[in-house]
Amino acid sequence: METEKVSILIIGSGPAGYTAAIYAARANMKPLLYQGIQPGGQLTITTEVENYPGYPDGIQGPEMMVHFEKQAARMGTDIRYGLATKVDFSETIKKVWIDDEKLIEADAVIISTGASARWLGIPSEERLNGFGVSACAVCDGFFFKGKEVAIVGAGDTAAEEALYLSKMCTTVHMFVRKEAMRASKVMQDRVLKTPNVKIYFNTETDEILGEKKVEGVRIINTKTNTKQEIPVSAFFVAIGHTPNSGIFKDYVTMDETGYILTEPGTTKTNVEGVFASGDVQDKNYRQAVTAAGSGCMAALDAERYLTSKGH
Repeated sequence: METEKVSILIIGSGPAGYTAAIYAARANMKPLLYQGIQPGGQLTITTEVENYPGYPDGIQGPEMMVHFEKQAARMGTDIRYGLATKVDFSETIKKVWIDDEKLIEADAVIISTGASARWLGIPSEERLNGFGVSACAVCDGFFFKGKEVAIVGAGDTAAEEALYLSKMCTTVHMFVRKEAMRASKVMQDRVLKTPNVKIYFNTETDEILGEKKVEGVRIINTKTNTKQEIPVSAFFVAIGHTPNSGIFKDYVTMDETGYILTEPGTTKTNVEGVFASGDVQDKNYRQAVTAAGSGCMAALDAERYLTSKGH
């Protein structure tokens, strides 16, 4: 098996990975970045990005990621397409296998593998993704100001997003699969007290309606087995995210849902020389700008670590 030795390896290519690469390359650390299964990360399935500073007219998510990639490359990052499939963090030199066929040995590793939104798994959801179907109300709610929208979910995130949408949309139809919400009591109370949030319990989504964009949703009441169609302009899925952290679980400390735990105020993991940035370690904010900020932190933390080791 081919083995390659590098100073710093960055795994993942969203705002966190690319920003880490920009800083690491400028510090002359000659970073190697592997893009993973979805180069550009979640932003490549986002259409309009209007809340990233520096783009007064907004920008398309995929285009923004091309800008990030070009900047990282211009600074001298070695950017490659490939997927990290296995790691061994038991020794000072970190080992990462790419596509099960190449071994990278690195003095430091930055994990920026992100998180993936969970979806319902119905065909219309996939077809209309980006045309009114979204997994981020904070990102896309603004485009449906003054319209009726739907949201599916029952936890704190769903409750938070329903409240966020209620401030700009006329009615928020909230679909909860069971007969109660999972959200904390305080969040439930807030949602129940919001007059323009209408909650449907024991409800599953049968189909999202519309040819070119979301025009409505058909739901099923699982108790009465009755169907109902509601005209809406957007459909938000808030049933959680799964951090892409599985391959690190034997070495890196995580919370019960798989988010990597970092030392507060830093990007340091429990493994010396391994750093984590972006959504893989952030369950609270999950924004492009916060991911980019933590990518910068990871590169600076890694640089200090390598310097302390005499590299």
